[in-house]
Amino acid sequence: MIQNNSQSHTIETLRQIMVQLRDKDKGCPWDIKQTFKSLIGCTLEEAYEVKEAIETSNYLALKEELGDLLFQIIFYAELGNEQGMFDFDSICHTICEKLIRRHPHVFGELANKELKNQTSDEMQIKQNWEMIKQEERNNKSFTSRMDDIPQALPALLRAHKIQKRCQSVGFDWDNLDDVFDKVEEEILEVKETLINKKPTEKTEEELGDLLFALVNLTRHLGYNPELTLDKANQKFMRRFRLVETYLANSGVNCQQATLEQMESAWIHVKKNESS
Repeated sequence: MIQNNSQSHTIETLRQIMVQLRDKDKGCPWDIKQTFKSLIGCTLEEAYEVKEAIETSNYLALKEELGDLLFQIIFYAELGNEQGMFDFDSICHTICEKLIRRHPHVFGELANKELKNQTSDEMQIKQNWEMIKQEERNNKSFTSRMDDIPQALPALLRAHKIQKRCQSVGFDWDNLDDVFDKVEEEILEVKETLINKKPTEKTEEELGDLLFALVNLTRHLGYNPELTLDKANQKFMRRFRLVETYLANSGVNCQQATLEQMESAWIHVKKNESS
């Protein structure tokens, strides 16, 4: 029986807790009924809470959130163990093998090689990484470089990954002007689908192409599209809250405010941010 005391707990303690929680006779009813699929939402939520702790520099919370995320892995490992598929040790073994295999410049034949230029080193390391990953795909009998891109990824992240995969074989622009031209081309194609400023059947498709082109531009400029959009979301929310406060202080209910009043408040908020 696990006891909560002042002794230092380890990963082994966590594994024992998980086994006890899943015990069909003495465990927790909620933990007992969970499955791989039922835990997906919890796992995503914990990952986003880690993200929020990092972005807000709340490192005390980060320690706790990382523990919650680690518990998700322990949970999946126990489910796998119960079904005879894998356990925590085999998960560790698999990731260790992968890391060693994908880092020959650290653990393998390239570890002691003297490198002349840090920039070229990083480029070579990236090329080696992609080559090793492609060999792994070949061993798994993938028929396309697109085959193992997870369907469940958020659309922005998936577009980013698709484009990076194409980049690895040279199917990519090497001139930023061409990327801008593509974005402008897609904007025009969206406009062409709007008859009398109303969307047609083609509009959604062209909007998708425009979004894909914007992801491409974001990638070429060295940013992650998911994080970039998230920052824009946070900025907009922050400003809109200030607009609501500004209107309330002026005796205006936001729901009843005119567009002109809200626009004026928005301009005021932006000016105060930049001053």
